Formats: sequence, C-alpha cells, structure tokens
Amino acid sequence: MLSQTALRLRTTVARRGFSTTRAQLSSPYHYPEGPRSNIPFNPLTRFFAVRYWGFMAVGFGLPFGIAVWQTKKNK
Repeated sequence: MLSQTALRLRTTVARRGFSTTRAQLSSPYHYPEGPRSNIPFNPLTRFFAVRYWGFMAVGFGLPFGIAVWQTKKNK
C-alpha cells in the first residue's frame, strides 16, 4: 500500500512542468539586470577612485577628529 502511494507521488511530481516567465521590462517595477546595474553610482566615471577614497577617509576620520576636538576644547 505504501509503495503504491510512493509510486503515484513520484509519477505525479515527475509530470509537473515547472517554468518561469521572463520579467517584463516595460513595467516600471522591473529594472535592467547585469553588472553595476544595482548600485546607486557609476564606478566607471572619471576620478571615481579619488572620490571613493576621499569619502571613505572622511567617514573614517571624522569620529576621531571630533573626539580630538572635544578633548582639546576649553572647558
């Protein structure tokens, strides 16, 4: 009895056809896919590396600069 149920389940699953449809790019809710399409900036622009490292240096150094300023200011 169990073998008949297992055989019926296996044939049922084997007959199912799973398929997907391609995303409709005309919809405003679907965006193009591919490299560098999911980031909010363009790394291929001129001087990108300089701007990137400048942003990182300011973001990392700012807390330390604020701490030094708070320590050295008059009480």
